Amino acid sequence: MLTNYIVPNWISIAFLISIPLPFILIALFVRLEGKKIQNKIVFPAVVLFFAIYLSYISLASLNGWFNQVLFPPKVLLLTTFPYGFFLFLIILNTKTYKSILENTPIENIIKLHVFRLIGVFFILLAVHNTLPKPFAFIAGIGDILTALSSIFVVRAIKNKKSFAKKLIYFWNIFGTIDILFTAIAANVLTKISIDTGAMGVDTLAVFPFCIIPAFAPPTILFLHWAIFTKLKSFEP
Repeated sequence: MLTNYIVPNWISIAFLISIPLPFILIALFVRLEGKKIQNKIVFPAVVLFFAIYLSYISLASLNGWFNQVLFPPKVLLLTTFPYGFFLFLIILNTKTYKSILENTPIENIIKLHVFRLIGVFFILLAVHNTLPKPFAFIAGIGDILTALSSIFVVRAIKNKKSFAKKLIYFWNIFGTIDILFTAIAANVLTKISIDTGAMGVDTLAVFPFCIIPAFAPPTILFLHWAIFTKLKSFEP
């Protein structure tokens, strides 16, 4: 069973207020880019999918589906992995995705990463002793740096700086490594927790924080992949 780390109510409330941000930003992005290719279905489809997926995550968590501590964690088996397969095996190969990607300026995809400021919650949870501090601080600071630096990357693109393409590469690699570290480290800590009883990342399997592993890693990696794809033809 999950350990009984107590998260202060104000952190949970603040998280619930903040977590709609990535979903809203992505939905608005799809709405804007969908109009460019005259696709009226993609926006309501994305909104409907997010509504269903968030409802599923919430109900699964509140009904205890993620409670048993396993390796890999049940929250990954029941949400993260299926969602990741859906993005990379289905969405990535659709004509709509390819059309949107082709017609979208690379900076518009980079802008979406501002939602990674939500990484501050890793730090807040660590400060209140509900996540291992080394893991949470590295993951949280990495997300915050990726989010803030995206602003300067977009500015370099808009100002047509000669170094813009190299900057995008370095920024995109950093952001990818950050999310991969977070995902891998969380699994390693789960295994260590099972074997030794040390603090794991159980808090991330509890509502509402279970939304982080269920949504963030596949979505962020998908966005980074899209940026790498756009970079092939990008010229400052």
